[in-house]
Amino acid sequence: MRLLQAEELFRKVLEGGSKAKATRLLGLDVGSKYVGVAVSDEKNRIALPLSVLSRTKTNVSLMADDFKTLASNYSLAGFVVGYPFNLHGQRCPDAVQVRLLTGELCQTGKLDDLCYTYWDENFTSKCVEALLHPLNLKNRDEAKTMTDKFAAVCILQGYLDNMNRKLRPADKSEA
Repeated sequence: MRLLQAEELFRKVLEGGSKAKATRLLGLDVGSKYVGVAVSDEKNRIALPLSVLSRTKTNVSLMADDFKTLASNYSLAGFVVGYPFNLHGQRCPDAVQVRLLTGELCQTGKLDDLCYTYWDENFTSKCVEALLHPLNLKNRDEAKTMTDKFAAVCILQGYLDNMNRKLRPADKSEA
């Protein structure tokens, strides 16, 4: 896996999408116990919830295998990894968890053909919790995994919205 700037990754996606098969992105919300996963649609405009992976110190290789399978199934160009910045744009202590996971995934060597970028995840989990609160989910594990999955959607959707505004040529036919 290779770290790219946010715009560089999206340019790669746009270039890959001009080929016969569209390339997509995976959004990740990295936590200490779970990783929420979302995938972009084929036009890279909408983020969709996908799954939640359990995270332990011993299952990084299995996670890399899961990501490799997803990369094949969804024609992925790379990952948009939620990264906790503080309100001044500096990384937070929680960022250690994110860097640790991306580093471990890189070390497996299983995802070398993919790229990733970091994207600000500020308030994504809090926003999702507020949205899910009216559902009054009784099962704590279910509520947590649902929060992680939809936080990944928020991270990826924020990235897609921003990159589409900046980099995609105005297309009058889709308006």
